Parts: sequence; C-alpha cells; structure tokens
Amino acid sequence: MIKKTGPKIVVIGGGTGLPVILSELHKRNADITAIVTVADDGGSSGIIRDYVNVVPPGDIRNVMVALSDISPQLKDIFQYRFKSEDKFLAGHAIGNLIIAALSEMRGGIDPAIRELSEMLQVEGHVYPASAEPLVLHAKFTDGSSLAGEAEITAAHKNIKEIWVENNPWSENKKPKAVPEALQAIENADEIILGPGSLFTSILPNLMIEDIGRAVLKTKAEVVYICNIMTQKGETIDFTDAEHVRTLDKHLGRNFIDTVLVNTEVVPESYMDFNRYDEVSKQVVHDFKGLRAQGVRVISDNFLLLRDGGAFHNGKKVVDELMNICSNPIEKHD
Repeated sequence: MIKKTGPKIVVIGGGTGLPVILSELHKRNADITAIVTVADDGGSSGIIRDYVNVVPPGDIRNVMVALSDISPQLKDIFQYRFKSEDKFLAGHAIGNLIIAALSEMRGGIDPAIRELSEMLQVEGHVYPASAEPLVLHAKFTDGSSLAGEAEITAAHKNIKEIWVENNPWSENKKPKAVPEALQAIENADEIILGPGSLFTSILPNLMIEDIGRAVLKTKAEVVYICNIMTQKGETIDFTDAEHVRTLDKHLGRNFIDTVLVNTEVVPESYMDFNRYDEVSKQVVHDFKGLRAQGVRVISDNFLLLRDGGAFHNGKKVVDELMNICSNPIEKHD
C-alpha cells in the first residue's frame, strides 16, 4: 500500500452516505481512517450479529469497498446480495459472510479487518468503533424508551436522546473504543461526521465515552456534513441547526467547527418516496441558528439526483473538505 502524505482525515459514521465521501477521498492524497458504527441490528448485519459473536459487518463491508483498489468485478462479487427467494441465504451479502467467517477464524474483528484489508487492497484504515457489537438505546420525548436500532427507527417517535451499551453477556460493563480509532482521532488534521443518519449512524459512535472524549479534545477541525433530507423515525422536521444542536447536546458542549449544508432545492416530483421510504422532506435551513452555535457554515449546491433519490455529490463535498484542510479555523482551548 502506498502511504499517502496528505492530511490525516478521520471519517466517523455509518450507513450508505459514508462510502460516497470515502470513495471520493480515496482519489485524493489523503491519509484516510474510517471509524464505523457497530450498533446496527437490522437486515443481514442484524441476523449475523445474532448468530455469530461478531460486530455487524454491513457498514464495515461498504467502507472497505469504497477504499479498495481491487477490480470492479471483484467488488461486485463481494457486494453481491442473495435474492429473497434464496431461503437460508436470503438478503445476505457475500462480504458480510466473509467478514463474519474471518472474525471467527482469526479470533476477532480486528485481525479479520487487517487481513481482509490486504486481500481487498484497501488504501486507508478501517476500524469498528468498538470491538463488540453494541445495543442502541433511545428515550423519546413522550418519556418512553426502546432498545435496538431497528425498533427505534420503526417506532417513528421523536427521539430525545440516545446512548449505547454492551450486550448483557459482555465481560465489559461499558463500551470501549478500539485503541487505534482513538489514536487516529488524536493525530487527525480533520474529523468528518457524516453524512448519515443522525441518531443511528453518527451519534452511536460518539456515545462511546472515550470516542466522545477524544473528539472533544481534538485539535483537528470537526466538520459535520448535514443530511439533505429529513428521516422518518429520526429527524422529522429537523432544521440543519437542530442537527448540530442535537450533536452538541449529546456531547455536553458545542464541538462542531464547520457545517456543510446543501442549498440546492430537491424537486419533489423527482423523489421516489416508495423506494426511499425512510426519507420525508428536504432539511430546512436555519443559518441564524447555526451561527448562534458558533459554527462556520459552508453552503453550496452539493446535490446529486440519482435513481429517484437525493444524495451528496461526493466530488463537490470532498473539494470543500480538502479546502478546509488547507484553510483550517483557529481552535481555542
């Protein structure tokens, strides 16, 4: 692997938004580290974590592919998901099964990722936020609580706060971060949060106490890429300022330095809300609210319309992220 000599960039999150940014960063001269959530309990990842003692592999799989230099044909095989009529294998991605198998063979997720990174020619570093699968908990504004990412999202209630815990059978009482992830945060020139689901992809990482503490202590610029669309069961009616306010509240103080927001209008007639049934409407801007939280706001047309959905244009976003590295804000203790 050729060592990149550019800025050390740490990207924290999960879901489908993260690979969009990572695949574009992969083309630049950046030393990339991805820290990936391990609280996913839905779909193929959820089934595997229930039957094999391994962190949910889906987000890790997608991130590794985004940073891989193998051929498109091999990527397609690794990403292939069995059809629903395939009974026992229904819905499982081949890459998820390989990660689970290697974790069992090598005695943990860390050696499995290291070995698979070599096989996939991954350029960069990929770390699970924790070496153990975590359980996401949420308290809603109506006073009720739920455990499990899938159940929390499906409840379609307003979330007040979230936290993560180890599984009840874990030897550790509270979640601990992978040490290499903490080291990457400490050495970073820039830390990127998102894009991704606020309560289920980004915050679960920050709610691991030592990761949250490391992000608060970092000298690096912390950049939040705000979602383009609100999400049912998570951020219905949230403005961009409310996204940032929620992050700050969970960590106990204002820590976001810069926010990237898309200003291009998403044509409602274009959106396929049946295909993307988790999204609701476009995030409303509140620039006054953002400035009140002391953040630098970078607003532009970051929109990419594709396949009936609204996505971030990876190239435009990464152009700004690299520009931020060249022109960081001055941070004070």
